[in-house]
Amino acid sequence: MSFAHTLVLAANGGIGSLVNGVAPDWGPFAALGDTARTVVQVIMAGVIVALLGRAAFGAFHIKIGESQHDVAQVSKGKKDVGAALVGAFVVASLGTVFTIVYGMGI
Repeated sequence: MSFAHTLVLAANGGIGSLVNGVAPDWGPFAALGDTARTVVQVIMAGVIVALLGRAAFGAFHIKIGESQHDVAQVSKGKKDVGAALVGAFVVASLGTVFTIVYGMGI
């Protein structure tokens, strides 16, 4: 199974309920064609996967920094984890944001 195929599965909600909100069939995206909607789904799923990978890498920095008593590395790891999780939350909640903004415009 290729990485691109995994991203398409994630965008379609085939990997679990964590990425169900990535399928843009709401608001202004409802008028898009199937191909354009799939492209948006794949991009959003890819961003979420990359951000969760960055959070895991930040957790690795924390673990290594704690074992070596390196305060700077622990601090960098905490910042990476926080930023990545906030970014993943923002991308996952774009459906709500776009629906509210689109609804206010109508």
